[in-house]
Amino acid sequence: MLMRIRPKTDLRTLIALLAITSIVITLANTLYATWRVQRMVLIESTLEANRAYATKLAATTEVFFQLAQSQLHYSATQLGKDFDNPELAQQEVNRLREQTNSFNSVAVVDTNGIVKAISPESLMLKGMQLTSQASREALAQRQPMVSKPTISAANNLIVFVSWPIWSNEGRYLGYVGGTIYLKKKSILNALLGEQFYRDGTRVYVLDRNNQVLYHQNSQLIGKTAPEIVSERQRNESTNGEVQVKEEDTPKLAGYAIVPTTGWMVVALKPTDVTLQPLSGLLLKVLKNSVPFALLTLLMAVIFARLIALPLWQLARKASQMDTQGVSGEIGGIRAWYFEAAQVKRALLTGIGLVQDKIGRLKSEVQTDPMTSLLNRRGLSAVLDYFETMRQPFAVLALDIDHFKRVNDNFGHDVGDEVIKQVARTLRNSARQTDVVCRNGGEEFLMLLPATSTEEARVIAERVRTSIAESWIDHVGHITLSVGIAHWEADNQPQDVSLKQADAALYQAKNAGRNCVMIAGQDALVSSITR
Repeated sequence: MLMRIRPKTDLRTLIALLAITSIVITLANTLYATWRVQRMVLIESTLEANRAYATKLAATTEVFFQLAQSQLHYSATQLGKDFDNPELAQQEVNRLREQTNSFNSVAVVDTNGIVKAISPESLMLKGMQLTSQASREALAQRQPMVSKPTISAANNLIVFVSWPIWSNEGRYLGYVGGTIYLKKKSILNALLGEQFYRDGTRVYVLDRNNQVLYHQNSQLIGKTAPEIVSERQRNESTNGEVQVKEEDTPKLAGYAIVPTTGWMVVALKPTDVTLQPLSGLLLKVLKNSVPFALLTLLMAVIFARLIALPLWQLARKASQMDTQGVSGEIGGIRAWYFEAAQVKRALLTGIGLVQDKIGRLKSEVQTDPMTSLLNRRGLSAVLDYFETMRQPFAVLALDIDHFKRVNDNFGHDVGDEVIKQVARTLRNSARQTDVVCRNGGEEFLMLLPATSTEEARVIAERVRTSIAESWIDHVGHITLSVGIAHWEADNQPQDVSLKQADAALYQAKNAGRNCVMIAGQDALVSSITR
């Protein structure tokens, strides 16, 4: 059967466990709070950084469109002065494309959609009629505009920026417009791509229909992306931040709206990339916290020992309250705080009473109440002591002769007085080291330590003679029969010697009583008749 090993539950251990638990909980709480706070700070700072970054890119894009429209406005003004001059038209489109690098291509179109001039001329669209959605919208609206993404006549995905041309008389003549390629190298790609962060942040641009206009992955341009914010959020705020899931991966997004076009610039960073420094930060916090935690733990263990030591010493002494000198030992314990001092005072106050009570209990348990001699339990304690100390002794087994007649003739009260008288005589006849016991009824035992058989015989004779010569009221003279045996530590068990003494006693009884018999010998003293 397996035994359960229970942990030690002394006060010092409990205080140390309390300190360790408190330190561990505090350290864990500190790490958790640090993790929560730093996580929130990293997420909020990343969201704010992405919002600011998207706002900056949106502002840059807005400035670009304003400059592009300003350039187109200037050219439209010049063309309105001499719209039918083909050389002026070609000169303006060349200047717009080559001087500013704002457009991938520039064209002048009349009211019928016929291209009057185009740059680069390699597109070979001069004289052709443009039928694209962007061209039709520019002719129909007759106002500055930035088109939705569309397929150009040259089969390119473009954004078309146009400005209407009016004559000095206010007659609509057509428009001048520039294209910005979305899938090929363009000024828009340069503006957005050059400011790309190298920390995992991605930038892309969506139109109002969530169609991708710019992306670092050119394969996604022209495709529809998941909605980042609702139309209502677009209208309510020109920029903001939001946490999204893209391909089941949490990401932190900042967005901003380009006022002229309604485009939305999005700066996006994966959440796990943002939180990557957090583990290193927690490790640093742990490295800085552990030494102080260990120092605190050491101090807690020391203080736990100092606090528990007086109570531990008092508790140990409390279990020894029946030993001599324990009061002095308890008085020497340094109880340096109130509770320990109170316990010490209580122990010192009660220890006398406890020892007295224990002494009385021991005496009552081991003493015959009638004769005040040792009883069988006291005899057993003495025999155990002799055996432990390997102390040889002689044993006298004594019995009052014809005691039953005393009880029958004079009553039990007189019989009790006879037993008491015999006990007093035995006690007075015994030496200081001898042990006298009442073995039960009218039987007695005397243990004579370090006494030879011959010495025991002399003592037995003296006791027998004293009893025989004593006068007892109502009874007169009584006699004793005595049996003697000897015990040596290495010879035989104690109970064998006791049985030998008892057998010698019965030999004395059979020999006529009032005599002494030594185990294994004949009667030494004849009975004396009363």
